[in-house]
Amino acid sequence: MRILGAFIVFLGLWLLLSGIYKPLTVGLGVVSTLAVIFILARMDTIDEDRVELHIRPLAFLSYQGWLLIEIAKASWAVTKIVLSPSMHLKQHMFSVPHTQKSDLGQVIFANSITLTPGTVTIETEPGRFLVHALDYSADDKDALADMDRRVTACEKADLA
Repeated sequence: MRILGAFIVFLGLWLLLSGIYKPLTVGLGVVSTLAVIFILARMDTIDEDRVELHIRPLAFLSYQGWLLIEIAKASWAVTKIVLSPSMHLKQHMFSVPHTQKSDLGQVIFANSITLTPGTVTIETEPGRFLVHALDYSADDKDALADMDRRVTACEKADLA
């Protein structure tokens, strides 16, 4: 049943994204979808490895909305820096602690830092990330601590 559901979802997505409904194109879509389902089924029989998502969906959706606003604000700030005639940059590398328990939570936090224009997660180590900021200010650590808190709030509480 899971394979049939995956086939329907993948084929529907393929048709939606291609937007071409000629018989040859649809036939190729069916063949490529079947190939993907075959590969997925083979991968399942070999290791049956599953990644469990320990994320609360509504909290994560709320976080994504907040992150989009933060990305827009950071984009505006970086645009002003780049377009200013005298580009006064205060580049800085600093360590940011993280409180996420799961690997997925840590990946979400590190990628959120990198998605925000002007900051990049350079290195990950147990309990902390090394971050480079294009225009560092004292508020950056507080903003990243807030982001860390929000990502941690997205994780399910049942993690040990």
